[in-house]
Amino acid sequence: MGSAGDYTAAYARSVHDPVAFWGEAAQLVDWVEPPTTVVDDSNPPFYRWFSDGRLNTCFNAVDRHVEAGHGDRTALIYDSAVAEGSRSLTYRELRDEVALFAGVLASLGVSAGDRVIIYMPMVPEALIAMLATARLGAVHSVVFGGFAPNELAIRIDDATPTVVVSASCGIEGARVIEYKPMLDKALELAEHKPTATVILQRPQVHADMGFIDHDWVESMSAATPHDCVAVAATDPLYILYTSGTTGKPKGIVRDNGGHAVALTWSMPNIYGVNAGEVFWAASDVGWVVGHSYIVYAPLLAGATTVLYEGKPVGTPDAGAFWRVVAEHKVNALFTAPTAFRAIKKEDPNAELLAGHDISSLRTLFLAGERLDPETYHWASQHLNIPIVDNWWQTETGWPIAASPRGFDELPIKPGSPSLAMPGYIVDVLDETGQLLDASVDGNIAIKLPLPPGTLPTLWNDDQRYIDSYLSVFPGYYATGDGGNVDADGYIYVMGRTDDVINVAGHRLSTGSMEAVVATHPAVAECAVIGVLDALKGQVPRAFVVLKSGVEIDPSVLQAEVVAAIRDQIGPVAALKSVVVVPALPKTRSGKILRRTMRGIADGRPEAPPSTIDDISVLDRIRPLLEQSGE
Repeated sequence: MGSAGDYTAAYARSVHDPVAFWGEAAQLVDWVEPPTTVVDDSNPPFYRWFSDGRLNTCFNAVDRHVEAGHGDRTALIYDSAVAEGSRSLTYRELRDEVALFAGVLASLGVSAGDRVIIYMPMVPEALIAMLATARLGAVHSVVFGGFAPNELAIRIDDATPTVVVSASCGIEGARVIEYKPMLDKALELAEHKPTATVILQRPQVHADMGFIDHDWVESMSAATPHDCVAVAATDPLYILYTSGTTGKPKGIVRDNGGHAVALTWSMPNIYGVNAGEVFWAASDVGWVVGHSYIVYAPLLAGATTVLYEGKPVGTPDAGAFWRVVAEHKVNALFTAPTAFRAIKKEDPNAELLAGHDISSLRTLFLAGERLDPETYHWASQHLNIPIVDNWWQTETGWPIAASPRGFDELPIKPGSPSLAMPGYIVDVLDETGQLLDASVDGNIAIKLPLPPGTLPTLWNDDQRYIDSYLSVFPGYYATGDGGNVDADGYIYVMGRTDDVINVAGHRLSTGSMEAVVATHPAVAECAVIGVLDALKGQVPRAFVVLKSGVEIDPSVLQAEVVAAIRDQIGPVAALKSVVVVPALPKTRSGKILRRTMRGIADGRPEAPPSTIDDISVLDRIRPLLEQSGE
């Protein structure tokens, strides 16, 4: 452990001499060909890290620990509340499973640079498929199992995978969700046709198999283990799609070298977790937290990762967190504030803690949405351990801001994810790009170049990368979040500045929801906004204007719109409220005043902009907006 002064010195070194700082961090990784160039800045704004190095991420996450004599150390603990079972894999067992499945993929034509889409529930085979793809030097794209067929089809067409890996079903509480019919529909909708699929048959449902379908167990029994394939540090490791404001989702690219260095560094230094310790990120492998802190970072550091299938709160009960922590001796837990708001709601006096020995738990990390001070204080009071907020994005892949546990404890300010992490120069800018004073709200932006492990570009779309992130404030990456930085350097993130909302830690596009709502035959126009919610942080509300002369029961309209959202986007969208309004407030140029509507719904109304077309429209719908925020 260092000292608080060490953090200050480390941060200063990272921004003033990034070549020395990240060159030293790169020594934490095993290279086939060590890099001689730390950062290639020859083609701004496309900065590349460790560009002449070669490595394999799977080797660093699995094989090197076996070769170092730690093959009997537990790599993975799988705990399923819904399938009522658990099992563990040592690093040696994980290596053997991954090498064998890499052989399966290779036999189906997958080689370095090819893409593999993984559409699976939270089972060990999902992690094995990710690592096996990386072992071949191929590129995986994990799609959250809750997404509907058309969303999966869009990703298939963009990534053009050689193989899709899936399962017969997922389990959500008491419901069994069949995956194979959704996959079949997606393949029917997609223009690109993968050459093969691999299907894990689960005991709850047996999927009907087709011509291109291969059974996981049968394929593994006939496979030959495959060695790791070295790739360039700048070759992509994965594509992870994130909701955009409109149109097709953005394919966030993560390269091999910078990702391995940043995540290996982050585990002991930010999260305070070292080799042999147990880390549980209560997320899903379909999201960036799952990629970074269920799969890669714990394994790169030689730690034990917990893979949990089920909802830790609500189903089966609010004590599920404490059971898992106690049974598996978890040292650090990472989840979303939503989970703890739900625990607080169900068990306000933390009575379910009784009977669970959670003395192994040193730190609780909360991220994915704003951590409200009330939830922070409740968790601090009942757990009596540090509650550490941290802020980052799908695009960055690891924390922008945190209170790093690898150094002596720094002061924590409730409501703030604390300080910028090494490599991130965080500024708050006004609309013209001018730097704002301390504690003044504005647009949060990060100076280029971004540190290793962050997105170098978007999949097959360099121009969209520039347009989406780099064009608003030249020389900066625009985070799309608003907030301020106080005089001590503590960052306060107040919310999104665009129409991507944060529902229980899931970033979802209201624009995509509007596109679905607008297809209803009774709807003339609509706006979907995120309003504050005590449990989920934000939830979407749809406001619709009916076509002239159309009469429809509001409850029928709501049921049909909600069903369409579930079918075309998925239950994760959580849209359940549809409000009929006489008109929508707009600017003179026809833009709907979503920000003004959000402010009224959240109880923080702003003065309407001078460009508003008709102030009476806003006055007429104000009561409906205020009611929607209750």
